[in-house]
Amino acid sequence: MTEKEKVKKGLLYNPNKDEELIKERNICKDKCYEYNKIQPTDLEERKLKINEILNEVGENFLIEQPFFCDYGYNIKIGNNFYANHNLVILDATDVTIGNDVFIGPNCGIYTAGHPIDYITRNEGIEYGKSIIIGNNVWIGGNVCILPGVKIGNNVVIGAGSVVNKDIPSNSVAVGNPCKVKKVLN
Repeated sequence: MTEKEKVKKGLLYNPNKDEELIKERNICKDKCYEYNKIQPTDLEERKLKINEILNEVGENFLIEQPFFCDYGYNIKIGNNFYANHNLVILDATDVTIGNDVFIGPNCGIYTAGHPIDYITRNEGIEYGKSIIIGNNVWIGGNVCILPGVKIGNNVVIGAGSVVNKDIPSNSVAVGNPCKVKKVLN
């Protein structure tokens, strides 16, 4: 089984011992570099380049520069999407983002995690767990979304939150760790 197959099955894998993964990461990094150098007012060129990087992008979207991701092909974004500056998506595995999602500046969406055991971690071993963000979600600035999290529909995540557990639909959640503070009707 390849390292790429292992990550898709949720197994520990080594991203630095698979030539295919290394090549795909490098191609994506180059495309992100190109995207980040496009004139900010050249919106058409920016849209074309994002469509080269990401697996699927809906209608009416804007990702402010700079933007970074690992592979791009694991990322699906719905309609009416906006991400402010410095969005980082570590997409070792699937990241699915719904419609009408707005992300503040300096946010990270991280599917990649590392073992607690330092011996294994020092070997470069990691794991990937998918992240799902529903529809009508607003994510404040400086939010970290950690591996395996599911955020429901109609959710607000407060600025500075560290989302390490699922957040149910129709809620406002904030903090480190992020917790539901209010249920919306």
